[in-house]
Amino acid sequence: MADEKKREKTDKKEPAASASPASSKPEIKTPSSTAPAAVSSASGAPSSSPASAAVSSASSSASTSLPSNIHSRLIEKEMHTSYIDYAMSVIVGRALPDVRDGFKPVHRRVLFAMYELSNSHDKPYKKCARVVGEVLGKYHPHGDTSIYDTMVRMAQDFSLRYPLVDGQGNFGSVDGDNAAAMRYTEARMAKIADEMLLDIDKKTVDFAPNFDGTLEEPTVLPSKLPNLLINGSSGIAVGMATNIPPHNLNEVCDAVVALIDKPELDSLALAQIVRGPDFPTGAQILGRSGILEAYATGRGIVRVRACAEILDSKKEKGRKAIRISELPYQVNKAELVKTIAEMARDKKIEGIADIQDRSDKDGLEVHIELKRDANADIVLNTLYAKTQLETTFGIISIALVNGEPKTLPLRNMLWEFVEHRRVVIRRRSQFELDGAKERKHILEGLKIALSDIDKIINAIKSAKDPNLARAALVSGWKLSEKQANAILDTKLSRLTSLERDKIDEEDRQLAKLILELESILADPKKVDAIIRADTLGLKDRYGDARKTKILEDADGDSFEAEDLIPDEPAAVMISEDGYIKRISLAEYKSQKRGGRGVKGSETKDEDRVKDILIAHTHDTLLFFTTAGQVHWLKVWKVPAAGRYAMGKAIVNLLDIGQEKISCWIPVREFSDKEFLLMATKKGTVKRSSLADYSRPRKGGIIAITLREGDELIRVRKTDGKKEILLASAQGQSIRFAEEEVREIGRAGQGVKGIELSDKDEVVGFCLCDRPTVLTVCENGYGKRTPLEDYRLQGRAGSGIINIKTEGRNGLVVSVKTVTDEDEILCVSSKGQVIRMPVKDISVVGRNTMGVRLMKLDEGEKVVALEHLTPEPSGENGNGELGGKMEGNDGPKPDEKKEEKKAGDKEEKKTEEKKKE
Repeated sequence: MADEKKREKTDKKEPAASASPASSKPEIKTPSSTAPAAVSSASGAPSSSPASAAVSSASSSASTSLPSNIHSRLIEKEMHTSYIDYAMSVIVGRALPDVRDGFKPVHRRVLFAMYELSNSHDKPYKKCARVVGEVLGKYHPHGDTSIYDTMVRMAQDFSLRYPLVDGQGNFGSVDGDNAAAMRYTEARMAKIADEMLLDIDKKTVDFAPNFDGTLEEPTVLPSKLPNLLINGSSGIAVGMATNIPPHNLNEVCDAVVALIDKPELDSLALAQIVRGPDFPTGAQILGRSGILEAYATGRGIVRVRACAEILDSKKEKGRKAIRISELPYQVNKAELVKTIAEMARDKKIEGIADIQDRSDKDGLEVHIELKRDANADIVLNTLYAKTQLETTFGIISIALVNGEPKTLPLRNMLWEFVEHRRVVIRRRSQFELDGAKERKHILEGLKIALSDIDKIINAIKSAKDPNLARAALVSGWKLSEKQANAILDTKLSRLTSLERDKIDEEDRQLAKLILELESILADPKKVDAIIRADTLGLKDRYGDARKTKILEDADGDSFEAEDLIPDEPAAVMISEDGYIKRISLAEYKSQKRGGRGVKGSETKDEDRVKDILIAHTHDTLLFFTTAGQVHWLKVWKVPAAGRYAMGKAIVNLLDIGQEKISCWIPVREFSDKEFLLMATKKGTVKRSSLADYSRPRKGGIIAITLREGDELIRVRKTDGKKEILLASAQGQSIRFAEEEVREIGRAGQGVKGIELSDKDEVVGFCLCDRPTVLTVCENGYGKRTPLEDYRLQGRAGSGIINIKTEGRNGLVVSVKTVTDEDEILCVSSKGQVIRMPVKDISVVGRNTMGVRLMKLDEGEKVVALEHLTPEPSGENGNGELGGKMEGNDGPKPDEKKEEKKAGDKEEKKTEEKKKE
């Protein structure tokens, strides 16, 4: 009850609070809450709206109820101001290094705390927890983990080119292992870190209050070392980031000296001295174009590649192995080994049998055993392309200059360092000059006292206290208070004649020092001479050989696997279901006509071979789909397989979706003086510039616009001046000039090439550039006919008969123009392949049946034909495409005679019909 009465009493006293929830706590005004008041003020009269009045009342009530130390402000303005303050705090106070000493605040504080703890390189190690506590409690209130992580990285020789902390214990590894807890590890400053703090006690740099104002910390270190360049820096600020690589101390020191001697040098001239980044993990940089761009503009990209060599395997004679000895900067070795193993397991990288990490205290080594038939160069190249054995390092040279972030070319970074050193030298000289003058002033007082020592002693003895003695000395001998104090503090032992001589000598030395220091302060050249000498001294004490090699001529050298693959001919075979493979021509030995052939491809029961072509491994295959699109694939990227293998699904190599391959062609160069001639099964022909097909895209490009129900069946490369022989399945053919087919763009439909009967369709065409026409039918029969037997006609006619298709021949499969020196490959639907010389095929008339070319099983058909032409010796391989003639499964002599008689009889009947 008492509580209820108390609550009621409170409610009566504060009616505004009970009337409006908004007044129950302080509120930041928003634009919506201030708008009604603004409208009312503009109109000059209060708003008549009850809602406006309520809002205005609540607003004024809220503002009057705020405590005096809370101010009302629009939230968007507060957010804008606060975010800018936060961003600048991160940029200046945490994420970006100072161009002068190359440090972010946390690095500077770690070294300064170690300096104050006398934790130098010549003193015993201290627990890292002790150092972290010192930094955290005095200078850096951001958490012990961040401080310890910073300290650990400063001790890692694979993170910093010149480590600044000398660690004892587990400080992590290149495998990504974490350092041991700070209570276990110990550290002290590395010897080279002393150079960063030298002369800090001589007022060489400014100090500022720490976070709680109880202590002071340096805003920058004196830093003899050009630390920003030799150790680099990386950090992500707000709206910007920096990523500066480490460099070699010798090169950077030489560049500093060169810039002092010749201030007119630009970044590119200095880049001839500083050759490029020098990473602590070594490796090699490909080319200098990215380096030069980064040095000239402050931004650039360099490609870094691991150092690897190919060795003979010790496990088995004839096998190869790859040894990796250096990795690109910041690559995790354990993750890299894991990635390579997974890619080898998933067949993304072929040829790897085993991978082992053999790294030890003597150095890094990753050993990769290759399979017996693997090409070591190709495997290594694939590793460069698909793993972190090759990486890019994006250089972003952003640092703080006078507290502002700036993108700095190489010269600017070096010049800012030189300017910093000039300031440090002048301030140190001034400090030493002041000290020398003060000491000389004291010595002059001592000399006065020694010259009249008896009276001085009597004056001191007669004084009642030190103050009167001091006053007596000042008034009696015209001494300063400092001189009088020094005399009073002098021991009696210094009144000897020997001490007098020492004082005189010290006074003379001080006089010389004062003159020297004054001359340094008066002459900028002497300041530069000191910087020059200091820099060369650093080079002598700490300089070492470059770790990262720079391959000068490797710009743009994307080490393609094609460069390592012999440019040799191969048979490429594809099935109806889209399985493709590449087979060496050596797999098919030449046989006599009429043989059974050898197994050329394994197919599924419902699948069958669709086509075969001969191409060189460096050729580009153009695949034309049923939808009229064209896709690209290098021949060497088609999986190599044996005669009994099915091959690989084309959808795993090309992005063709649900489309199927209708035809294909190999191309070496996409010349604008050559053309692609196409034919469809409904008799349409089209001619387009080959150069129009030179820009591949992942999803392909349009090659031809097909009419409904039509399909592209053959594409050939031409010079635009050839004659064409179109052939149909039912034995018709037409010969006409290619020039009758005008050139059109990729999206065109083409024009009619031949008039077909309802059930007939075009199966192929050939260029009339050889003396005889070879026609092959599906039942394994074929013939050669002189080209002159096919008279030249205009396109779009019905043509003339090419071969009889009724009876034993079956429908026409393909036509080729050939010579006696050529060979052909015939492929059956069951994957059988026979290779035979063309000269074994009789030359007969057009309207004949032909002779047996290939023995077939019941239901088996010939589905594809390709011909091999001899190459000039030395051009590609051995100067020929085939092997020797062998095999006894061809037709017997009697069978051959009978076939020839049958062919001659058919030809005789044809001639008689012509006469009739």
